[in-house]
Amino acid sequence: MIITPTARVTLGLGFTQIVGWGTTYLMPSVLGRHLQDDLGISSELVFAGITVMFAVSAVCSPRVGKVVDRIGARSLMATGSAFYALALVGVSMCQGALSYLACWAIMGVASTLALSTPASIALVQVAGSHARQAIAMLTIIGGLASTVFWPLTGVLEAAVGWRSTLLLYAAIHLGACLPIHLLILPRRPPVQPPAVNSSAANGSVAPDDFARVYLLLSISLAFGAFVFTGVQLQMIEMLRGLGHAPAQALLLASMIGPAQVSVRIFELVFGHRYSIMRSAVFGSLMLPLGLSVALLAGDLFAGALFVVVTYGMSNGLKAVQRATLPLALFGRAQFGAYMGRLALPQGIVAAVSPPIMAAILSKFGTETALWLTLGIAIVSLVAMILLARRSRAVR
Repeated sequence: MIITPTARVTLGLGFTQIVGWGTTYLMPSVLGRHLQDDLGISSELVFAGITVMFAVSAVCSPRVGKVVDRIGARSLMATGSAFYALALVGVSMCQGALSYLACWAIMGVASTLALSTPASIALVQVAGSHARQAIAMLTIIGGLASTVFWPLTGVLEAAVGWRSTLLLYAAIHLGACLPIHLLILPRRPPVQPPAVNSSAANGSVAPDDFARVYLLLSISLAFGAFVFTGVQLQMIEMLRGLGHAPAQALLLASMIGPAQVSVRIFELVFGHRYSIMRSAVFGSLMLPLGLSVALLAGDLFAGALFVVVTYGMSNGLKAVQRATLPLALFGRAQFGAYMGRLALPQGIVAAVSPPIMAAILSKFGTETALWLTLGIAIVSLVAMILLARRSRAVR
């Protein structure tokens, strides 16, 4: 069987994205209490590491997007894997707050170089006109990160301790992810043939409407990022706050991955039958719907399962749309530059979300946290509806 370059890149990046998300962003959800006890730091400070990571990544992303447009992602993503390994080794040796946060700053540099934004740009460069399907497939694979790494991290921590677990994860970045990036990605961005329809290269939005469309898209994605970042990291604790036992909360939270993957498979198979804007509005609607049910019936297993599934569906679709919407709206010509610009507000909002959510949960409880995230999710939905009304021609 012949594997196409697009399939090879998609599979390789899928693996590295699972590892990238699972060993960093998702790691404190399982190891947080151990980090808190052993390092003598608060829960807010544990999750502030993710804030530092996202803040550093946000500041660096606009420049990195332009660089990937120009020279490709191969060397940058390989370097990012090395930085991930360095940062995880550093965390495993931490003795206090300062060194802990410094290691997360290194993870921020690594994330800029090797996580979602450069991966999406690299895939668009390789896949060309099949970029929407390729990105959907990449997010299908990447959506398994929580399903794989939450249980894996729990098992490894129980077997060898959290410090050795992080050393094992550093070895995976250095021994697997780094060579994968070097092997699957081209040395230079492939030259795509001229598109029959110029909108593929230049987008579907009139140049004089770029600013309004960009603002609405940025608002919707950034406000959504607040909920997705803050809630996913605290999902286990929020489910416990709703009255579920620890084991049941972990089981429910692990359903996020299958829900994400299922909706992305649907998008991959049937996405050509409906517009991307319709999918975007639907995904934005699922988030406040699920949070509303959490407030009304989250203490029931069926209610909590509905919350987790709708959250996973919304997060799953948004992960696809973070790359495919800018491509459909603005075209391939400067896709990396637009992805980098959009990553800045999303990164800043994602940076402040974890400590805010941790503080609200510890001081005011789960119900207040749910009301806050519901309000923010509604803002994201309204912005997406307004964007859809301005972009009806987008397929």
